Amino acid sequence: MLEMLKTNQSHQGIYIMSPSSAVADAKVLMRGVKRLEKMGFKVALDRTVLACEQRFAGTDAQRLAAFGRAVKQKLPIVMASRGGYGVTRLLPHLDWASLADSEKRFVGQSDFTAFNLAFLAKTGRISYAGPTACFDFGATKTEPLTTEIFGEVMRGELEILSFESEHADPVDGRGILWGGNLAMMTALIGTPFMPKIKGGILFVEDVGEHPYRIERMLNQLAQAGILGKQKALLLGGFTGYRLAEHDRGYDLNSAIDFIKQSVKIPVIPGLPFGHTPMKVTLPIGAKVGVATEDGVAHIVLDEHLEEI
Repeated sequence: MLEMLKTNQSHQGIYIMSPSSAVADAKVLMRGVKRLEKMGFKVALDRTVLACEQRFAGTDAQRLAAFGRAVKQKLPIVMASRGGYGVTRLLPHLDWASLADSEKRFVGQSDFTAFNLAFLAKTGRISYAGPTACFDFGATKTEPLTTEIFGEVMRGELEILSFESEHADPVDGRGILWGGNLAMMTALIGTPFMPKIKGGILFVEDVGEHPYRIERMLNQLAQAGILGKQKALLLGGFTGYRLAEHDRGYDLNSAIDFIKQSVKIPVIPGLPFGHTPMKVTLPIGAKVGVATEDGVAHIVLDEHLEEI
């Protein structure tokens, strides 16, 4: 269930770049471009969006240069073509002041979580965890709510996100929304690119990680003194893993139960975000409100934070 309260604002433009792994199929990217244009967005491609160097979308120098071009061009939204791996290589070399001063709205997920969190840590500015040009807009069939919600967030139309969360713990509070891919987040612990957030609303997701690895990463966040300082933990999609015979009943619920017993903060499952066709677009670094009631969770995204 999604509740969307709207205002009227015009569509804006998107600049697509490749900061991580190489685009596997140019046709998929172009399909994504056409869908974004159909939504009313003007779209431009970075000159190295299809570059390839080993598994990466060009050399580190090429991908750094793409960030430089992204902040100088006129379109206000900068979207990652895809995830994969490569952003963490670039973090020490990015011009954070220039990125912040550009006032661009950076959007991506998966490996792009490293940029989202580093951007918050280094500048305090908001960026977005959301769809990518290839995986989401370039898919054979798009998920209507994913594309609709992305457009509404970029146009400033989405104020409240509500979703079913049958086993959510009671919570009613406000805090900085932050998070993303769990593996990328744990990779930043102990670095200058990990935000220092207290009283935040943390959301996590991952793909291809067995439940014991998910537990281990959440436990790392807990033992690092991060998880226990949050007001709530929102669980997105955890997909693409296989249980083994020797798990003997240990599954994702077992992992989450262990974390809930270890860290006494409210846990809210069911967030529609992850490596899944359906995903919302979330402002990392924004102050939001969160509350649960009768099997439904609400996130107030509007900056005025009207009462839930």
